[in-house]
Amino acid sequence: MTDYIPALSAHEIARKVRRGEYTARQVTEAVLAHIARVDGCPGQLDGDPNAEPDRVHAFITLTAERALAQADAVDAKIAAGEDPGPLAGVPFTVKDIFTVKGTLSSAASRILENFIAPYTATPVARLEAAGGVILGKVNLDEFTFGSSNESSAYQPSPRNPWNPARVPGGSSGGSAAAVAAWEGALSLGTDTAGSIRQPAAFCGVVGLKPTYGRVSRYGLIAFGSSLDTTGSLARNVTDAALMLQAMAGADPHDGTAVTLPVPDYLAALPRGVEGLRIGLSPDYFRITYPDPQSGELYEEPLPDEIRAAVMHAAEVLAAQGAEIVEDVPMPHTRYGIPAYFVISRVEAASNLHRFDGVKYGYRTPQKVRDLHEMYRKSRGEGFGLQPKLRILMGMYVSAAQYSAQYYNRALKIRTLIRRDFEAVFDPQGAYRLDALLTPTTPTPAFPIGGVYGDSVLMQYADQLTVAANHAGIPGISLPGGLNAEGLPLGIQLLGPDFSESTLFRIGYAYEQATAEEAWRATRPLVVR
Repeated sequence: MTDYIPALSAHEIARKVRRGEYTARQVTEAVLAHIARVDGCPGQLDGDPNAEPDRVHAFITLTAERALAQADAVDAKIAAGEDPGPLAGVPFTVKDIFTVKGTLSSAASRILENFIAPYTATPVARLEAAGGVILGKVNLDEFTFGSSNESSAYQPSPRNPWNPARVPGGSSGGSAAAVAAWEGALSLGTDTAGSIRQPAAFCGVVGLKPTYGRVSRYGLIAFGSSLDTTGSLARNVTDAALMLQAMAGADPHDGTAVTLPVPDYLAALPRGVEGLRIGLSPDYFRITYPDPQSGELYEEPLPDEIRAAVMHAAEVLAAQGAEIVEDVPMPHTRYGIPAYFVISRVEAASNLHRFDGVKYGYRTPQKVRDLHEMYRKSRGEGFGLQPKLRILMGMYVSAAQYSAQYYNRALKIRTLIRRDFEAVFDPQGAYRLDALLTPTTPTPAFPIGGVYGDSVLMQYADQLTVAANHAGIPGISLPGGLNAEGLPLGIQLLGPDFSESTLFRIGYAYEQATAEEAWRATRPLVVR
C-alpha cells in the first residue's frame, strides 16, 4: 500500500478500515505523526515566543490518547464481526466551542481556561458513535467573535495552509486549516454569519452550513442562539454528506433540533443536475458598506477573479444540464451585516452573562470587597476585547430607549431577507430556483494583521454568507479555483429549507466535472 494516509478522504479511510486494508490505529498514528510535522506548537494563553511562523497551529488541545483508544475500539468491533459505523476509523477535529467530556472546552477565551466539560455535545457524540476518532480541539476566534481567527486568547492563532502569512478565516479557522493541512479528514464547526463557509473558501475546502435545526446545538457554547448552526468541513462533497448523515436528526436535549426524517444524502450525490434551476444574482457580485463619517452606503464590485470563478461554475453546471437563471433579485442582501451587527450583539450579551467567575471558569485572583466587584474583575480580566465590545453594544442597542430604533428594525430586516429567499425558491413563483450560485467571500484570504482591529471591515468579509443565517437556509462553500497568487477562491450554493441533498448533488456534479482542471492538482503549501 502506497497511500499517504493523512491525504485520504473520510470515505476512503472508512472503506479501507472496514476492508482491513488499514487498522484504525494505523490511520490514527499516521495522522498524529503528520500533525507533529506540520502543526507546530498548539495555541496557548499568552502565546509562545518560539512559535514557528510557517506551521499551521490549528490546535488548542491534542487528544492523542483518547484518539488511540477510540481507534482500538473500532478495530475491536471489526475483529468481532460487528459494524464499526459509517465513519469507521475516520480522524476528525472539533472546534473548541463544543463541549467534549473530560477535555478543556475553552471557546478560545481566558474566562474558560480551566473548564473541563462534564458532558459531550450531541454532534460530537454522534460522530464518535459512527466510528469517528477525535484527534483534538482546534482554535477559533474567541467565543467565535471574528472572521480571521486572530482574536483567540490562545496564540499563535492558526495559519492558512496555502500561505502561512495569511489568515485561515474565522471563526472556524482552526477547523478549516486542519482539514486543508490533512490534520484529520473532517472537522466540526459552527456558522453564525458564515463562520464555516468563509474559512472553507479561504482554505480551499468544502464547508457546509445546514438548515437551522437540522443538527443539534446541544453542547455548543452559544454566541447568537437564533443564528448559530452546527456544520461540517471536509475536503470533498462526499465527505461533507457523510458527516452530515452521521450528525443530523432530532435531539431531546435541543428544542430547536427539527424532528423531520434525515434523508440519504449519499444516495442523492450521483443524480446529477439535469433540469435543476440555478440562479445568479447581481446583488451577490458587489459589496455594500457604510461610510464611517456620513453613514451613506457605497457599493463596490467584487474582484474579476472571484466573479470569473462563479461564472465558470455556472458554465460547468449548464453543460451538465442545469438551467442557469440570471438577474435574480436579492435586494435585502446588502442589509445583512447591519442587521447582524445588532441581532448578534444582543444575543451575545445575553449568552455571555453566564460567565461570571462563580460556577465555572476563570475567577480573578485579586482581593475583592463584594460579589459585584468579583463579577467585574473576573469578567474584565477573563474576556478579551471582542466579547467586551459585543456585550457593550448588545446592551446599548437593546436598551428600552434604543430597541425600536435598532433591535426591532434589525428583526424586520431579517424577515425581509427571509422573504427574498422564499420568493426566488417558490416553486410557483417567477424564478422557481432549486439553488442560488454566488461567491462565498468578497476577497481571498487576507494577510495576518491586515484587517484585524477594524471590526466593521472584518464583519463585511461575511456579507455574502450572513443572509443564509438570517433566513435559516442551508449553504455550502466549494473550492472554485485559485487566484493569481495561488490562494483559494470559494463559490457558494444556497437553497431552500432542508435542501441539503440538492446542494450536495450540485456540488458533487461540479466537483466531478472539474476534477481534471489543473488547479485541483495543487496542494496547500504546508503539505507540498
